[in-house]
Amino acid sequence: MAVFTPLSETQVIAFLERFDAGRLVALDEVSSGTENSTFFVTTDRQSLVLTLFEQGESEELPFFVELLDFLANHELPVASPLHDREGKALQTLANRPALLFPRLSGDHPMSPTLAQCTAIGQLLGKMHDLSRSFPGSRPNPRDLRWIGANHPKVMAYLSEEDQQLMLDRFDSLESHLGYSSELPQGALHGDLFRDNAMFEGDRLTGLIDFYNGCTGDLLFDLAILVNDWCSDENGDIIDARYRAVLENYMAQRPFSEDERRAWPKMLQLTALRYWLSRLLVIYVDPPAHSLTPKDPTQYRDILRSRVERGAPELPR
Repeated sequence: MAVFTPLSETQVIAFLERFDAGRLVALDEVSSGTENSTFFVTTDRQSLVLTLFEQGESEELPFFVELLDFLANHELPVASPLHDREGKALQTLANRPALLFPRLSGDHPMSPTLAQCTAIGQLLGKMHDLSRSFPGSRPNPRDLRWIGANHPKVMAYLSEEDQQLMLDRFDSLESHLGYSSELPQGALHGDLFRDNAMFEGDRLTGLIDFYNGCTGDLLFDLAILVNDWCSDENGDIIDARYRAVLENYMAQRPFSEDERRAWPKMLQLTALRYWLSRLLVIYVDPPAHSLTPKDPTQYRDILRSRVERGAPELPR
């Protein structure tokens, strides 16, 4: 169960009085989360999601609210938090920071269609184009510096072959990408896997879970999406999905020549980032609950494929 701080109906009824959101009809715990306590809240007027933040620095939460409000004000389909009667979004409930969101309709695209890949590419391209004017700032918490600081922690748990892969890739990325970037910058979702997008059929209803959001290389965000949405079970690129995502992204935000040169390495960087983060969860910093960690070998295989087979050039 992913609810670490249970709530009573009485607590939620009192909480809802801060908002113009209606009267509580049903309260249900959500078991699919991994870090925070999440509840489905149904009122006589709407369906909502209530999140209590169990981990992380609470001072980062205003950045997420600011980003979501910015995107919603530009009419992008995101679950922007409700503001209370005094105009405040970030709340406290059960001694935890809390946010209340509209509940988006639809399901996660576990095997994306080309139409779904088209839609996500268009939306991320539009979001990135808009986000270049976003005034907020939060450094990428999972960049190459983070990899350099954390990869030594997992080396003892890897085979010699995997140790060599990780060391070689880190050295190569450090050499080719470095620690300062002249690539186009903006606000990132930071974790745009398939389970953070909602669809009704082929219609994209919205993006959720911006808690890895940050500012940095726009290409980093796109590489995360491509590695998840466009890889087969062996980690190899599914060309039709790849083209659908990238051609429709580019229609909203064209690529720079620097981005074209950096693209193969950025795919490797984001694959290494998730391989490492999953290894850390298993061997170094396991969560304080019984949910099954995600398989690190999936992203090891994606990384290996990007090294051995590369990736098609970005479209022009």
